[in-house]
Amino acid sequence: MTTLDPTVVTTLDPTPVSAVGSAPPAEPHRLGRLGATDGLGPSSPTSPSSPSSPTSPTSPTSRHRQARRSRRGSSAEGRLTRASAIGLGVTLTWFSVLVLIPLAAVIGVAAAGGWANFWATITNEQTFAAIRLTLGAAAIVTVLNVVTGTAIAWVLVRDKFWGKSFLDVLIDIPFALPTIVAGLVLLSLYGPNGPLGVNIANTRIAVGLAFLFVTLPFVVRTVQPVLQELDRDVEEAAASLGASRATTFRRIVLPAITPAIAAGAALSFARGVSEYGSLVLLSGNLPYSTEVTSVRILSSLENDNRAGAAAVATVLLVVSLVVIVAIDVLQRRRVRRG
Repeated sequence: MTTLDPTVVTTLDPTPVSAVGSAPPAEPHRLGRLGATDGLGPSSPTSPSSPSSPTSPTSPTSRHRQARRSRRGSSAEGRLTRASAIGLGVTLTWFSVLVLIPLAAVIGVAAAGGWANFWATITNEQTFAAIRLTLGAAAIVTVLNVVTGTAIAWVLVRDKFWGKSFLDVLIDIPFALPTIVAGLVLLSLYGPNGPLGVNIANTRIAVGLAFLFVTLPFVVRTVQPVLQELDRDVEEAAASLGASRATTFRRIVLPAITPAIAAGAALSFARGVSEYGSLVLLSGNLPYSTEVTSVRILSSLENDNRAGAAAVATVLLVVSLVVIVAIDVLQRRRVRRG
């Protein structure tokens, strides 16, 4: 029997004798690629679908990058451009010159007279009667304007009738007429020897009528465009489900127009408190009876009592500001509640 030399066997086949007949072992990197693509083994550490991959959308690194991008985007949106900064500066300057500085001057004059003079002025019997009449009449007129102004706006938007366009134009007449002309018109109609046979001149009713005349358009013109833009399909859907007209108005229409009503009411109250021209001829300006605060302020200025006039003006300013802010807060709360 012939014996083979081991060196010859090694030279002919480097594979060990125990591995003869079996497949050569696969390379580790090839196994990783096969497992990642064919599902035959664990995924590669560098696979995009791996949770630990740096480029995976769910990886911590990716989340941090997205957070940084969102922060940079939000800061860029909140940053003013040069044009916006110029516009904001012009707006604030103009508003300060026309509104803030004059109001601050009035408050400063009132404060210069001292607290004792301020309190003595507003607690004066004649002055207090004028303030009470003005605020009370303005509040009553505002409530009436909310009801009648909303009804007129509804008629102008929802109803069709002859003369509708003419009525729509008439609503703006108090805006166009000077207030002294409005007072003359009202005196000609409701004064002595008027064609209507009604004489209410020099009475508190005349004060309320003058307030109504000059403040009614505010509610109408704020509610009317909102009603025009209101979707009628929602109301028709509610009616098809069995809701009555009253329920539809209360649950659908009224919540939609409430912000506009509140805005009109605030403007109406502020306008009524500051009214002067239409009252000069109609109310008679009788102390303790028909004298309003605007006439009282003018009387103080004529008597060279600037501190007293500024004190009364400050009271009206504070009351008007409180009413407007309160209405705005209530309106925002209602909007949040839906």
